[in-house]
Amino acid sequence: MNRDRTVAALMEQYGRTYAHEAGITLRDTPAPLYQLLVLTVLCSIRISAATAVAAARELFAAGLRTPRAMTGSTWQARVDALGRAHYVRYDESTATALGRGADLLLDRWRGDLRRLRDEADGSPDRVQGLLQEFPRIGPVGARIFCREAQEVWPELRPFFDDRVLRVAADLGLPHSAEGLAGLVGADESARLAAALTRVGLAHGEPSRLLEASGAGAQG
Repeated sequence: MNRDRTVAALMEQYGRTYAHEAGITLRDTPAPLYQLLVLTVLCSIRISAATAVAAARELFAAGLRTPRAMTGSTWQARVDALGRAHYVRYDESTATALGRGADLLLDRWRGDLRRLRDEADGSPDRVQGLLQEFPRIGPVGARIFCREAQEVWPELRPFFDDRVLRVAADLGLPHSAEGLAGLVGADESARLAAALTRVGLAHGEPSRLLEASGAGAQG
């Protein structure tokens, strides 16, 4: 498959961000950015992405879409929402982490993650460092947030972590962030990163997965 066909197949088959799947209309405004933070917390343990997305949807359906709503909710209400998504084993600790994270966001950045970005001067490394001050979010979680947030935070672009770059190399694509960004529009890096992440998380060799999807014609 030539490079253009590979990218087209990736974007068509897998090119949806996890934020989109969780029902988040991502904008550079406080509420959707916080919802992405919640999704990041949910993804930051060894649990399937599908379960994490379902848990985010349940929390948002319960009205927990802002840090104020989260910190004002009961711990049991958060546990119950997570349980409805079968987010088991980690439901109680995650409910605690979400409450503490909302408190931190309100106290330090007045509920607005754009203030965190400003404190970091837009530096991707510093943004990742500050994100790791939230309970449950470590290096992997910080990378998840930045990978998705680059859709609305141009300062983070292009953001493709090492795991994504390895998948790209296996598919015969450029294995540098700048090289990958050059394959798509400036505002589509998040979708391409999500597509490569999804392929990497699936079982099997990435190139064979694309072939199995019917996108493997040689060009």
